[in-house]
Amino acid sequence: MLPKGFMLGYSLAGFQSEMGISEEDRNSDWWAWVHDPVNIGTGIVSGDLPENGIGYWDLYERYHNLAVETGMDTARLGIEWSRIFPESTAGVKVTVDYDGHDLVSVDVDDRALEHLDRLANMRAVEHYRKIFSDVRERGMKLIINAYHWPIPIYLHDPIESRDSGLRNKRNGWLNHDTVVEFVKYAKYIAWKFEDLADMFSIMNEPNVVCGAGYFNPKAGFPPGFPSPEGGLLAKKHEIEAIARAYDAMKEATGKPVGLIMANGDIQAFSDEDHEAAEVATHSERYSFVDPLRTGEMKWVEALSQGRSFREKSAGYREDLADKLDWIGVNYYSRSVVRKSGQGYRVLGGYGYSATAGMRSKGGREVSDSGWEVYPEGLLNVLSSYWERYGLPMIVTENGIADASDRLRPGYLVSHMKYVERAIEKGMDVRGYLHWSLLDNYEWASGFSMKFGLYGVDLRTKKVQTRPSALVFKEIARARCVPEELEWMVQE
Repeated sequence: MLPKGFMLGYSLAGFQSEMGISEEDRNSDWWAWVHDPVNIGTGIVSGDLPENGIGYWDLYERYHNLAVETGMDTARLGIEWSRIFPESTAGVKVTVDYDGHDLVSVDVDDRALEHLDRLANMRAVEHYRKIFSDVRERGMKLIINAYHWPIPIYLHDPIESRDSGLRNKRNGWLNHDTVVEFVKYAKYIAWKFEDLADMFSIMNEPNVVCGAGYFNPKAGFPPGFPSPEGGLLAKKHEIEAIARAYDAMKEATGKPVGLIMANGDIQAFSDEDHEAAEVATHSERYSFVDPLRTGEMKWVEALSQGRSFREKSAGYREDLADKLDWIGVNYYSRSVVRKSGQGYRVLGGYGYSATAGMRSKGGREVSDSGWEVYPEGLLNVLSSYWERYGLPMIVTENGIADASDRLRPGYLVSHMKYVERAIEKGMDVRGYLHWSLLDNYEWASGFSMKFGLYGVDLRTKKVQTRPSALVFKEIARARCVPEELEWMVQE
């Protein structure tokens, strides 16, 4: 039986779900990115457009009804930065302190908040209040996430960044201006919606933003320019943004403020590859969270040795430590690695690098997105966070691209069973949020990847119930994986 107060619900991102009927948001880097003819022509993005989406902005009451009928008691919803501030907030004066190249303080005082309030798109602010109030009026808990990838276009023009080799002024997380403006926005969000939120998340998967945007341009993420140095600089600035936003948000709210990370269960291919797996885990997980717990970030020394971005930074920073109240764990699959020089390489055929339509090299089922079904990895990832940080955790995303709904029922049951095992082992896991309630716009993949417990006809907006929604409902009703569903558990 799940513990009292355990949250069962769904996660959703604004850019992926809001548009489709009215109020298009054309003011972000992701809007420019997915509309770019070069990206579409080269297949970097799908050519599907978010303005043809599921219309959450207009149909939120219908979708919230659906969530309640499915037994859900929690919604994690995102706010779009570019909706709240469609025009620059650079004119809002705040006190910013640096220690060399390190941003150590951003003071957003009451006068600055009042100025931000005058600049904000009040139509969007009030509409978000309606959406959030509707969640609360149904007795559901609300987690508000401030950032799920899109950046206002006045801070990041990804086409200019790509075409200039990252030398443009509006270059997103490569620029400390973006950090400062994000902190203003984050404090404004906490100040404006404090009365409605049960919890706040500063960012969702910032490790994907710096990783996919600069280390893996084929992933289809802006700015899509290969630059390991740029990726490290973006990573450093995102970490500073999280720490400074935490400080600012905690001045405006007593609610828990956390961070949501993307994860794979990173495994060694053989006994000779354990060190490589440890290096990979540190690089992809701990190197992002350690600074926000202990202040340790020795990896940043590589920045000062680069040719393109020589931003020096201290390897230990007290100003970054103890900036998280909780950790959100997003998990879909694993990664299998082998030693490669002093580092590692990810093997194809396993985990996130499997092939859709084929069994994985491990003999497992594979989703439409080419991700291997590996539920026991969720327990491993939760264990690693718990042992290293000891913070409360929520599984903030878990789901599968499965248009036929053939795999999703078993996927859901199996992962929930491993959540139960984590709790039995004494880990402080406080919720499970499915990705997602509804099909939505899956970034560079467009509408082709179906992650919803419910489908949506994009033309008519009619909801299509899938069998997995009924499985979720049974789990929510029983407050555990019912015995009659345990046959679906994949060991």
